Amino acid sequence: MRHEDQRPPAAVLFDALGPDYEKAFAHAPAHLAALEWLIERLPPAARTLDVGSGTGRPTASALVAAGHSVLGVDISPVMVELATRQVPEAEFRRADIRDLPLEPDSLDGVCVFFSLLQMTRAEQSALTRRLTLALKPGGHLVLATVPADVEGADVVFMGQPVRATSFAEEGFTAMAQAAGLTVLTHHSNVFTPNHPDAAPEPHLFLHCRRDETGR
Repeated sequence: MRHEDQRPPAAVLFDALGPDYEKAFAHAPAHLAALEWLIERLPPAARTLDVGSGTGRPTASALVAAGHSVLGVDISPVMVELATRQVPEAEFRRADIRDLPLEPDSLDGVCVFFSLLQMTRAEQSALTRRLTLALKPGGHLVLATVPADVEGADVVFMGQPVRATSFAEEGFTAMAQAAGLTVLTHHSNVFTPNHPDAAPEPHLFLHCRRDETGR
C-alpha cells in the first residue's frame, strides 16, 4: 500500500482540496457572523484554539487581526503549510485534535467549524467535552456542522469522496449541552460553496458558553 493511502481520511481529503477549500468557504456569511459573535465576547489578548484550522482564513486571520493569540490545529500538512504562510502571526500545528493534550481552564475561545464530520459520534461527543473543559469557565465556543442524521455515509464533497457522520439539529445541540456548554444562540442556513462540484449544504452554527460552574 502506498504511504499516502495510510494517511487519515481527513488528511487525504483536505490535502487534495488545498486552497480550493478557502475559495469555496472563506466568504460564507454565517461563518463570518459566528466569528464576529465570538470576537465580541473575547477578553483582550485572548487565548484561542481553531480546530481544523484549514488555510488560516478566515478564522485564524480574523482572530489575529482582533489582537488575540491563536493555535490552529489541522491534520492536513498541506493546510498547515498554507496557514503558516498566510497567517504568520498565529501558531499552526499538524496534529489529530483527538490526541492533542489540552490544558484545563486555559482557553478564552474555541472555534470548531465543520471539523467533526469525519469522526464517529462518540468521538465528536468526547472531543466536544474535552474542548469545553479546556475553556475557562465563562469562555465561549462556536461550533458548526452539517446537520444530518447520518453515520458513516459515503458522500462526494467538492468532487472528493468522503465518509461523513453527523447529528440532526436536536441531537447536535444535545451533544453540546451534555459536554457542559450553554447554547446561547443558534443559526441555521443553506450555503452553496463557491466550487463547480459543490452542492447546497445545510449549515448549523451553535454559539456557546462554558457553564460558569465549570462542570
